[in-house]
Amino acid sequence: MAALLLGLLLFAMQSPPIPSSPVQSNQGPSPTPWPNNGTHANGTLQHLPQILIIGVRKGGTRALIEMLSLHSAVAAAQNEVHFFDWESHFQRGLPWYLSQMPYASPGQLTVEKTPAYFTAAKVPQRIHQMNPDIKLLLILRDPTERVLSDYTQVFYNRLQKHKRYQPIESVLVKDGEINLGYKALNRSLYHVHMQNWLRYFPLARIHVVDGDKLIRDPFPEMTKVERFLKLEPQINASNFYFNKTKGFYCLRDHGRERCLHDSKGRAHPRVAPVILQKLYQFFHEPNKKLFELVGRTFDWK
Repeated sequence: MAALLLGLLLFAMQSPPIPSSPVQSNQGPSPTPWPNNGTHANGTLQHLPQILIIGVRKGGTRALIEMLSLHSAVAAAQNEVHFFDWESHFQRGLPWYLSQMPYASPGQLTVEKTPAYFTAAKVPQRIHQMNPDIKLLLILRDPTERVLSDYTQVFYNRLQKHKRYQPIESVLVKDGEINLGYKALNRSLYHVHMQNWLRYFPLARIHVVDGDKLIRDPFPEMTKVERFLKLEPQINASNFYFNKTKGFYCLRDHGRERCLHDSKGRAHPRVAPVILQKLYQFFHEPNKKLFELVGRTFDWK
């Protein structure tokens, strides 16, 4: 009996300790086992995300995560969790955040997307505290087009709820000038928000996806994403087909075809050319500052 007790004691002393912080690595994202919710009956496990799609709102984040989900080494959270930007969620702690993640097979990387992360001031520091080695995906599109998409989404949401809405001219322009109080404009000042992210993450940890190119020709952009994430090339041109009815690319995966929700790709309201020209001029200098920050240019008007 004494020998049995001694053996159990030695076994307990040799058990590996639970790490008190996320595992860090300079070799790219790797599964982070802390904290965890245990193993599912089929051998899968929930992980804190090794990849985050941080924005931007109306930039194409849903298309990006759906396309990334074509890869067998990726497990994607289906909902926008809003952990780092909503105080009510953040106060619940990392165990709650982990519980929102999908179950992943061994070797799979977990990705979560919340477009509001990019423009929320507190988020970069909070993510860095969780895992400074995390890989970040940011999808951007022409800032003027993004503003119009932003308005379009709010317009249809209010229309469906039978609420009053403001004509687009009245929110874009005030006293003959661009309305700086319109929140959608702030979201398109990409350089302001990027400066905040670069305080906590090197540019090498942030891959900027060209949202306009992803819409026109998704395969080359997804190849760049695979390369950034150090994933084995799997996504190919046959995974995409152009749906003439919807007017954008849809996905084909193992014989199954699927398109984004009908709320995606809605036509923008008509805007007077003089107002569009004001928007283009307004974003000209901010765009140049972004190009300098990220070391590349985009084909924006």
